[in-house]
Amino acid sequence: MIKTNGYVFTGGPGAGKTSVITALAAKGFPVVPESGRQIIQEQVASGGTALPWADKILFRDKMLSAALDDFYRLPPDGQPVFFDRGIPDLIGYSRLENLPVPAVLPEYAVTLRYHPRVFIFPPWEEIYQGDTERKQDYATAVATYNAMHAAYTRCGYQLVTVPCMSVAGRVAFILEQLP
Repeated sequence: MIKTNGYVFTGGPGAGKTSVITALAAKGFPVVPESGRQIIQEQVASGGTALPWADKILFRDKMLSAALDDFYRLPPDGQPVFFDRGIPDLIGYSRLENLPVPAVLPEYAVTLRYHPRVFIFPPWEEIYQGDTERKQDYATAVATYNAMHAAYTRCGYQLVTVPCMSVAGRVAFILEQLP
């Protein structure tokens, strides 16, 4: 199943994806926020263990469940919808964290397709900031970017590098790339 109106943003943490998603939402575009941050907040609040610093496999599996729900809710055609991460991100995350990749994950990545062009946000040290949910250091952010680049390339997506510029400039760049 292909959802050609679903555009994925990927890359390492702290590269500006969420800021661009927020700006696109303010312009009236439908967006799908990153599930990882929401899962972390819910798990911390409930005392759960599906956290990247506690049970990485359970955390990944909860993100997969959310990614599948988000994908299936996307209408097949229509207005562009921007995703802060997609299913192949979970392959990259698994490899980055040396976790086993369940067979169903590459199967989903092949059968549930977003638009063939994926926007990748390169590491940008000047804007990188950690917080209570983003505990990685900048070197890990770079490694994450590399893992996402490899995962999406292996899944057959064309990566479009989003230049390091203002949020407004990035939004304009992305909108210019749409058909």
